Amino acid sequence: MKKFLILTTALTGIASVASAADVTVMSWGGAYTTSQVEAYQKPFTAQTGINVISVDADNPAPAVKAQVEAGNVTTDVADVEYADAIRLCDEGLLETIDPASLPAAPDGTPAVDDFLPGALTDCAVATIVFSTVFAYDTTKFPEGPTTIADFFDLEKFPGKRAMRKGAKANLEMALMADGVPAADVYATLATPEGVDRAFKMLDKIKKDTVWWEAGAQPPQLLADGEVAMTTAYNGRIFAAAVAEGKPFQTVWDGQVYEYDLFVVPKGAPNKDAAMEFVKFSTDTQRLADQAKWIAYGPARKSSSALVGKYNDGKTDMAPYMPTNPDNMKNALASSYEFWVDHDGELNEKFNAWLAAN
Repeated sequence: MKKFLILTTALTGIASVASAADVTVMSWGGAYTTSQVEAYQKPFTAQTGINVISVDADNPAPAVKAQVEAGNVTTDVADVEYADAIRLCDEGLLETIDPASLPAAPDGTPAVDDFLPGALTDCAVATIVFSTVFAYDTTKFPEGPTTIADFFDLEKFPGKRAMRKGAKANLEMALMADGVPAADVYATLATPEGVDRAFKMLDKIKKDTVWWEAGAQPPQLLADGEVAMTTAYNGRIFAAAVAEGKPFQTVWDGQVYEYDLFVVPKGAPNKDAAMEFVKFSTDTQRLADQAKWIAYGPARKSSSALVGKYNDGKTDMAPYMPTNPDNMKNALASSYEFWVDHDGELNEKFNAWLAAN
């Protein structure tokens, strides 16, 4: 894991938790962590005098689980996906977070009414809406693929593919590519026949697929020419295309979108400071500010109107948001209920499939 420390001069008398130790925040690294540092961490330190230590992980949830179960918790706040937030909470591995303690919207609307549906749980507070999409190198395909089915069509669009190493999102995208309507994906995937159907689609590209684990890998694989197309988190492709000028194009057809959420592990060494960080980072302005740095939608209604341009001062962010109506025409909301119930068995099947010839 790569660690870096945001050092500031302590400010006195500003926050009740200002004397607390550093807050350690575990997230996903790359452009995403950069957006959190700029929108949340630097302003939090400036206001409270509390230093924030960022720790990167390919997926923070297993690390949180391992730390709590071992009784050696070093993380104060972690950024996790929805199904993991529910599972970890159900297993008693997270502190509860009272929605009433979260800041109201600027017009006084309570947080519980201002956050998007499902964005608040017993143990987690959503920060962003992100999506798994696929992207391609426009120098390889000037006309470009336009549908999720194209991702699985090696004849029409030859070249290596890359996908996240796991069942989640891959199985859903495979079914949509095979013609299953988004509304029917989870009902289909809940049957043995549906699971087999998804793996048969993946069989079509298995020998030509590179499997990634960290969110920073897909844009790098494209940039290095190792693959012609890849699934990726939409914000990572945005960062590479807009901030770095890479010739990458996002295809929104078949996107699978969901929340990322902040959680506080049970037994966090600096629980009070961690809770203050969560409250600070999930207010209306902070969530809107994150969208200046990466193309993920804020999880509060009141933040949406404040989303404007990228930090370059010229790029409008709206067209790059997963929730933009133009990008939602064939989109699927990831079902945390489904993945809480089926994550173990389907990832076991996925790993067995991956290991087979």
